[in-house]
Amino acid sequence: MNNNLIMAGKVPVFFLLAVLFGACNLSESSKIPVVFDTDANNEVDDQHALAYLLFNGDHFNVEGVTVNATSAPTGYSEESDVSDHYEEAKRVMQLCGGFYDKIPLKTGANGSFEEIKNHIGEPEFDGHEAVDFIIEQAMQKRNQKLVLLPVGKLTNIALALMKEPAIAKNVRIVWLGSNYPEPGEHNQDWDIESMNYILDFDVPFEMVLVRGGKPSGTAAVMVSRDQILHRMPGKGPEIDTSVIGRHGGEFTNFGDYSVNLFEQYGMWGDPPGRALFDMAAVAVVKNPDWAETREIPAPVYMDGKWMERPNNPRKITLWEWFDIYGIVNDFFVTMDDYKLVKTK
Repeated sequence: MNNNLIMAGKVPVFFLLAVLFGACNLSESSKIPVVFDTDANNEVDDQHALAYLLFNGDHFNVEGVTVNATSAPTGYSEESDVSDHYEEAKRVMQLCGGFYDKIPLKTGANGSFEEIKNHIGEPEFDGHEAVDFIIEQAMQKRNQKLVLLPVGKLTNIALALMKEPAIAKNVRIVWLGSNYPEPGEHNQDWDIESMNYILDFDVPFEMVLVRGGKPSGTAAVMVSRDQILHRMPGKGPEIDTSVIGRHGGEFTNFGDYSVNLFEQYGMWGDPPGRALFDMAAVAVVKNPDWAETREIPAPVYMDGKWMERPNNPRKITLWEWFDIYGIVNDFFVTMDDYKLVKTK
C-alpha cells in the first residue's frame, strides 16, 4: 500500500476490515482448546475451576465437559454416583451463563479402569459417552493440541487412550493429582491403575501436584471464607431461571452459589481457608508463569509408594511451587470482569 495514503489517514476501508478480520482470526486460533474432566460434586474446587474456565473466553475454547465419580462430598453418608457429578456440573454451567445447552456435557465412568477396560469394545460400557466424546474431539483437526484437563480420577482419559491410541499425538493431558514423591492423594488413589496406564503410555502428560499440607503444591492455593463472602456475591452473568443448589436454595448467578458452597464446608490452616486445587490447574494452563515445571523420567506407583525409573526414556512434566497471589488474584479479577467462552 502507498505509504502516503497511510500518512494522510486515507487508508481504504477494505484494508482496515481485512486487518481487523485477520487479527480476530489470529486471536481465535490462538485460544487453548480444552475438554474439562471433573468429579464436580466432590468438593468446592471443581465448581470454581469450571467457572474460571468458562469466564476466560479470551484464553480458552471449551470443547466440552466430561464427568466421573469419586467419593461423596463431606457430610454425605453414601458414595456419590456419577449422575450426582453430572448434575453439579450442569448447575455450574447453567449458573455461568446458560452453557448447559451450548457446550456438551457427557457422563463418564462410575467405576474404575480395571473394572471397565475389558468392556470398551461394547457399545455402551460404563463411561462410554465421555470416552467416545474425548476421542471424537481429539481426532478433530486443530492448529494446536487439545488439552485434556482432568481434575478428578484419570479413568475417562485412560479408557479413551486404550480405545483409540491414535489420539495420543493430538492431546496434552494436564492432570490435577498426586502428592509425588509422597504417597496418597484423592484423585490418584481413587483409580491408581488408570494413572499407571497413562504413565506408561507415550502421550504428553503433566501432573499439577497437590501435596497436601506443603507449600509446593496446589494445596497452598487457598482462599478464605471471608474472601469468598466479600468478593463473590452477585458475580457472573444473571440467568433468567433460578437453579436449585446442591445444598438447597435458589441461585441466578455463580457468585451467590460460590458463597453458598463455602458456607457448607469447614476451613483449615492458619489463617483458615480452603484450597482451590482444580482452579490452580486451569490457571497454569492459562499462564505457565504461575508455577515452576520440571521434567522427570516417568515413575510408577506400586504397593502404596512411588517407584522411580531413572532410565525410563518416557518423560513427564511436574507442576509445583505455584504463584499463589498471582493465581488467586487472577481468579477474583476474572470474576469481576469475565469474558464468556464462545459456543458453536
